Amino acid sequence: MARVTLADVARAAGVSAATASHVLRPRDRPAGTIRVSDATQQAVCRTAEELGYVASAAARDLASGSASRIAIMVPNLHQPYFARMAETLILALEQRGSSTTLRLSYDAQAERDAVLGRTTRDVAGVILCPHALSAELLAGATPPLPVVQVGGGPTPGIDCVVMGEYEGALAAARHLLDIGRRRIAYIADPALPSRDGPRYRAYVDAHTERGLDVDARLAVEGADWDRRETGLEAMVGLLRSGTPFDAVMCVNDAVAVGAMRAVSLAGLRIPEDVAFSGFDNTEEAAFTTPPLTSVDPGVPEMAQLAVAMLTARLAGDQGPARRETALTELVVRASSGAARPDGA
Repeated sequence: MARVTLADVARAAGVSAATASHVLRPRDRPAGTIRVSDATQQAVCRTAEELGYVASAAARDLASGSASRIAIMVPNLHQPYFARMAETLILALEQRGSSTTLRLSYDAQAERDAVLGRTTRDVAGVILCPHALSAELLAGATPPLPVVQVGGGPTPGIDCVVMGEYEGALAAARHLLDIGRRRIAYIADPALPSRDGPRYRAYVDAHTERGLDVDARLAVEGADWDRRETGLEAMVGLLRSGTPFDAVMCVNDAVAVGAMRAVSLAGLRIPEDVAFSGFDNTEEAAFTTPPLTSVDPGVPEMAQLAVAMLTARLAGDQGPARRETALTELVVRASSGAARPDGA
């Protein structure tokens, strides 16, 4: 479904484009000399609402000669990955002459409202790092302004930069198996109940490649994968269960930091007793004790791809939704630097 334009509103309301533009003009724009009856104004406004029309901030910016402002939406800033992505996007957009506004899409409704223009009427476009965005969430509605999704599962009809989650997680799992670990725990992924998350699938597939079964007791769910406390709590639970393990594949670095803390407090050595891997290659991964092996998702590349997509849309590209994938790289550090003593 194409975005609703001012011309669509004018046609449906039975008025000229000039009249529709006058009625729907931003409040800070002078009224000019056009006179419109109350009935016509109500008809135009009602039609615009029914069609889902949102005034284009990009068009207003072009008329005024100012740079377009872009909303960068992230779920939170306490997760190092989102903080780094937000900063990288801000800098990349500034290089292209766009100003930015950083906002938190703290739940599913906030993401939906941003994508559908309900809370983003003041910007020319949106770059969203989602937690919950999906076709089901949008229920068939079409974003009224350019939107680019960075990370997460692709959403039909929306430009998306896909993180190589499966490939990166597969490299991490293979690495832990290659150094001889055979009891690899997987923590702490909120998507575990569905068993269809790309990182968990990679964990299972790496074992299958080697003819190994996954012990279901070693896959630990987490309520919130953005917090270090989640990793600590998940690891404490695993330790208390008595289930043996010799490595931990963490869903991201934040979880890994918490899990490593719990293991150290339990008197286990890293990596001699337990090897660790994370995901995101955040700055703190290089400063844990010992430094954390992690998957680098290619944040700079993802940001550049997202900005290029959005720039094309703002320039008038009306083509079908596009999808780009960033390459991942496993960065091996001391947390997984030791093979098993038996040389397996």
